[in-house]
Amino acid sequence: MPRGEAARDTIAAVATPPGRGGIGIVRVSGPQASRIAEKVAGSVPPPRVATLARFKDTSGAPIDEGIALYFPAPHSYTGEPVLELHGHGGPVVLGMLLSACLDAGARLAEPGEFTRRAFLEGRLDLAQAEAIADLIDASSQEAARSALRSLSGEFSAAIDALRTQLVELRALTEAQLDFPEEELDGIHREDAGKRLIEVQAALDEVLARSRQGSLLRSGIHVVLAGPPNVGKSSLLNRLAGEERAIVTPIPGTTRDALRETIHIDGVAVVLVDTAGLRESVDEVEKLGMARTQAELERADVVLAVHDATEGGGLRPVAGSVERIELYNKADLRPGFIPPSGAIAVSAKTGQGMADLRKAIVQAAGWSNTGESVFLARERHLRALAAAKEHLAQAAAEKKRWELFAEELRLAHDALSAITGAFTADDLLGEIFGRFCIGK
Repeated sequence: MPRGEAARDTIAAVATPPGRGGIGIVRVSGPQASRIAEKVAGSVPPPRVATLARFKDTSGAPIDEGIALYFPAPHSYTGEPVLELHGHGGPVVLGMLLSACLDAGARLAEPGEFTRRAFLEGRLDLAQAEAIADLIDASSQEAARSALRSLSGEFSAAIDALRTQLVELRALTEAQLDFPEEELDGIHREDAGKRLIEVQAALDEVLARSRQGSLLRSGIHVVLAGPPNVGKSSLLNRLAGEERAIVTPIPGTTRDALRETIHIDGVAVVLVDTAGLRESVDEVEKLGMARTQAELERADVVLAVHDATEGGGLRPVAGSVERIELYNKADLRPGFIPPSGAIAVSAKTGQGMADLRKAIVQAAGWSNTGESVFLARERHLRALAAAKEHLAQAAAEKKRWELFAEELRLAHDALSAITGAFTADDLLGEIFGRFCIGK
């Protein structure tokens, strides 16, 4: 059954990326899809059979020759009748083909509208719909695998299992509230307490796997910071495996932030080389240092780079940013032992690089245990954290049964928002508005 009343007009959009390619696809969804197929492709193709067709505009003028595919409802991506026209992938040809569909009765689709209809028609839950966008935007193979697991329903199944446990606990609680004249005995309280502990343990596991997956989705923002000439740019080049940053013996070479993305244990790591921090009267260098401070505030991990031959380094970083102390140029100081907790490295020889890569992902909270993770978004983490807090409040209210029941209800609602069982319309608009047009 549909989750909501989907719009009954027919939408169309180019479903392939902008630019030139061998094949381009125009997708149509809605009740007029078969009528548009007749006008543009000459006939309605047999269901799910690739059919050669000559595409024409509403005046009958030929546009292109390609493949037409028709998916009758409800056996389609959106749950509505869907028509796909596969033509040659030139922007002019696709523009003419899309215009022909619009002239035949469709309107231009909004970003994410095809997937939104799939959600409203019950083809996907909200977490699965978001996984589609995450799969498209995946920045690493591991992120793509995790997004595919969410799309297949693994994350939703874990959330539904939590909700089922909560429903059972709420049913037990509500049954006791229905008979206020009877005193609640110790057996029921003990049973409820045990069930609550089980739910909390299961939620903690899902939250931990979701936090791990969040790193896969967003990547780790790592900033190299320190005084000029300690080798920050050389370290970036060594980690990236190529000469990305200009390296000279002249202090203050780096004026603006330089970004390079690498992968460690399947996690995308965005390295940011920044201007050296020192007293300076050079206005351009001062602007570079101001940008360094801005990067430090946004960082997940700061690599505080020191010169092993001189000492000194970066002043304390405000906030709760994880910080790794690095002593570069260790090759110039044989036998050098860094302070406790720090890492001795050499951008020139590669000394300590394996330890540095390991330290970066550990500082960000990544643990490659081999267990599958959930490619969670920020709203998922917030909902799980809210549910965890409500369960903790419930544990503190076991003597006040009405408040205990209310906290369970609030935790259940927080979990329901993840899959869309309980979701405000404005949130749906925000989520699907970030999709690309044609998806």
